[in-house]
Formats: sequence, structure tokens, C-alpha cells
Amino acid sequence: MSSVEPAHQRTVAAFDFDGTLSTRDNFFPFVCLVAGRLRTARAVLSTAPLIVAAALRDGRRNTAKGALVRRTFAGRAVEDVEAVAEDFADAVVRAHLRDEAVERAEWHRRQGHEVVIVSASLEIYLRPIADRLGFDAVLGTALEADADGRLTGRLAGANVRRAEKARRLDAWLAGTPAFVWAYGDSKGDHELFERADRAIRVGRRARR
Repeated sequence: MSSVEPAHQRTVAAFDFDGTLSTRDNFFPFVCLVAGRLRTARAVLSTAPLIVAAALRDGRRNTAKGALVRRTFAGRAVEDVEAVAEDFADAVVRAHLRDEAVERAEWHRRQGHEVVIVSASLEIYLRPIADRLGFDAVLGTALEADADGRLTGRLAGANVRRAEKARRLDAWLAGTPAFVWAYGDSKGDHELFERADRAIRVGRRARR
């Protein structure tokens, strides 16, 4: 891992979202807005064994998330969920961002660096948030849609967590040499930190 940024090389700042750019987890609040609190509560109860297993075994997180998405998003029109995502983005930007992380992203932009969100959060609401914050790209967890414009209840690709963060970033870089800064707050960012030339832990865990 290099800590010296070479001159005349592409520089990218990759930010985790939940707990890093944002002060909270955003997946469950968004699910509640889309599906309603009652249906979300029922979905959580029906997937409780998977959620408990996910808390005990990191590898089960993807299974638990996929089950919850299936029970709350399947059959919904993409355009309806996107409309909810626009309002959700306004609320997050207004009240749930970490000021120092946003300021750091702005610093990178002033240096001419590219800024990208790499997160397990859903792309459907990360994209409007990124637009509002001036980010260059979003590498998040995507929802699968069918030919009729309805969500199938499945994830389109992998949950962007741990090793998948580094894989998605490398795919986006497409082989272009780059000096990579990485910002995160948890063990879910470990592989992204290992991939980066300079890794910075932010949030509450940064002060431990």
C-alpha cells in the first residue's frame, strides 16, 4: 500500500455510505418507506432466523438481505420506488449526513479527484443522493427489474459488501492505473481498505 500520491495519475476517493458519509444505516428506513412499517415488520419477523444468523455469521448477511428484499419489493413498479427514493434522498441529505465526511469528499473534488460511493446500500436511493452531493459514480447493490418495469424481488448481482466492494471498484476503474483513497467505518470495508493506497477510518469507530 502506497501513501504517496503520484503526480499525473488518476486519483479516486471511494466512500462507504452507511456510517461513513451517512450517520446511520439507511436500508431499513428506505424499506419502511416503500413497503410500510407493518409489512416491513412482518417481513423482518418472517426472516428473523436469517437475520439472527447474519448477526452471528458474516457470510449470511447476503442471504438475509435477499430474503427481506424479496418480501418487500417484489412486484413494485420501478418508477414508483424511484419516486420514493427521490424524497428519501432529500431527507438523507438534509438530516443524516456526516459533515466531516462530506467536507472531505468536497476537498477531493477541489483537488480534481473523482469521488465514488461504494456501498451495500441500494443504488436506487444512492444515485439521487450522489447527484445531490456531486459524486461521479455509485457502486451499490442493485435491484433486479423485469421487462415490464417491475421489481422481481431479487438483487441484480451481488450485495456490495466486503470483497465485493473491491471487485466493483476495480471493475469501474477498468484497468486504469489510479491512486485510491478509501473511507469506511466497519469491517465491511476491510477489503476496500486493503485495495486502497490510502485508507481512512471515519465515524465513531475511528475514535476507538
